[in-house]
Amino acid sequence: MAHEHQERYSSLVLAKMRAENILKDGIIFNNDYEGDPVAGAVKVPVRDDEVKVGDYDRTAGGELSEGSTIYRTILINREKYVNELIDGYDAASVPDNLVADRLDSAGYSMARVMDSDGASALISQGTRVNLSSLSASTIYSEVVGIRSRMSKANVPNDGRRYLLVTPDVYAEMLKSEQFVKASDLGAEMIQTGALGRMAGFNIYEWNDSTANLAMIAGHPRYATRVNAWKVPVAVNDLKDAKHIGASAVQGRSVYGHEVLRKSAIYAVFSAGSLTLAQGAWAADKCKVTVTESATGSFVYRVNPAERAKLGEDFTAIAASAAFTSNSTQIPCKKGDVIEIIDLDSSKQCVKVGYVTVA
Repeated sequence: MAHEHQERYSSLVLAKMRAENILKDGIIFNNDYEGDPVAGAVKVPVRDDEVKVGDYDRTAGGELSEGSTIYRTILINREKYVNELIDGYDAASVPDNLVADRLDSAGYSMARVMDSDGASALISQGTRVNLSSLSASTIYSEVVGIRSRMSKANVPNDGRRYLLVTPDVYAEMLKSEQFVKASDLGAEMIQTGALGRMAGFNIYEWNDSTANLAMIAGHPRYATRVNAWKVPVAVNDLKDAKHIGASAVQGRSVYGHEVLRKSAIYAVFSAGSLTLAQGAWAADKCKVTVTESATGSFVYRVNPAERAKLGEDFTAIAASAAFTSNSTQIPCKKGDVIEIIDLDSSKQCVKVGYVTVA
């Protein structure tokens, strides 16, 4: 019975996560991989070229071509858990409504964390685009520019290209004559969560506050999400010699994200961002070079729970996390996301930049 509860509870949390994810599977990420995520790594097929087509000769036949599909190893380097106390009840006597409330909350919280990490992967591994500003009069032209880049990179224009846009950018889109509401495109579009379409992109509003980030453009074929339960969700009795008549909702999840083609994913910043390049990685440390000069000073973070916001105060870490381009040895592991933050004289965030440790 306990095993059945684990499967049922895990399924309920997973369903809640899928419902709450803004960066949804099938819309933003694909789930094509081989292997067991719990083992720490999986293989993902990557093919940049299509199958070669030639003229067939009935006598000589046709030359055999070689496929260009390769398998990239993705590290499953994120592990999260839930472990919430339910006081006054042992596992067998927890009311169903209380279990449902805890599972609902667990699914919501884990979806937010996974979306944040997924977005960090898209931003740090995709192509960065800097714009001076975005307005109702310029936004369509800028979106068309991104569309042209993707078409030249042979990203399929099959109705699955997407734009994740911040609320401010979405407000400007609504003022544009070229914005087409989802209700005018049919029920299928509405069911995906899209709010409309512009220049062939499905538009999804995304309440993100990363400094100067305006939107992310991409196609689900070129970014993979891998996730699995390492320890399925269950309500367990606490037998730790401290708690009496208590239980907890417990579970552990592992996951990872990977951009498969840099030229198919675009992180678009309005008012600028930092240009980063990772140096050699050794002994769990690496250097990062920043092309731009600091407004006042730089600081760094590794795998930030929330990306830096414009105007956010970083006085608290200005000394302990001080960063000098191509000098500071940053402690990190492969797959970690490094965030470099440009601070003004008041130690407030002006710009950010991201790179995934390769």
